[in-house]
Amino acid sequence: MALAGALALLLGQDRPPTVADAAGAVNAPFASGASAADGTPPDISNMSPRERFDRLFNRIMRAAESGDEATVTTFAPMALSAFQMLDSVNVDARYHAALIQLHTGDMAGAAAQGDSILKAQPGHLFGYIVKGTIARFQKDQAALGVAYTAFLKHYAAEAALKRPEYAEHPRAVEDFLTAARTAEGGSGQ
Repeated sequence: MALAGALALLLGQDRPPTVADAAGAVNAPFASGASAADGTPPDISNMSPRERFDRLFNRIMRAAESGDEATVTTFAPMALSAFQMLDSVNVDARYHAALIQLHTGDMAGAAAQGDSILKAQPGHLFGYIVKGTIARFQKDQAALGVAYTAFLKHYAAEAALKRPEYAEHPRAVEDFLTAARTAEGGSGQ
């Protein structure tokens, strides 16, 4: 009798997940009560739209860097919704939105953000980075060359401005600068 009870207890604990369990996990992935320490995101419902947007952006970029397309696809609509709720939109927020749109294949949306960046602040390097990245994805060498040339033309003046967003994204600026100089034959300005 004790053996039967132990066997029942063991089988009850180690049963494989059912289809209903899997469906519940997909529909409510954070319902388990897990904390941010176990990889689940913090509760963003009480954050300002900008805090929400920034948190979601960071989560999406970490997922994209690790190749986790499911997370990118899941959180991108939430991030773009938070972006739409912003009281004011600066260049950094537009750049973040463009990156999310690039990762989800929305080239037109990303292009609109790049254009808006350059309209708000002509010569801003992020506008050319967005345009160049779109050109790379679309394998448009002519457009990529135009983006590289414009980036190099404005690089020295923009770098001298020491904009905070450049300090927050130094790798993006340096990588694009290196690619632009290489494409221009190492001449760069």
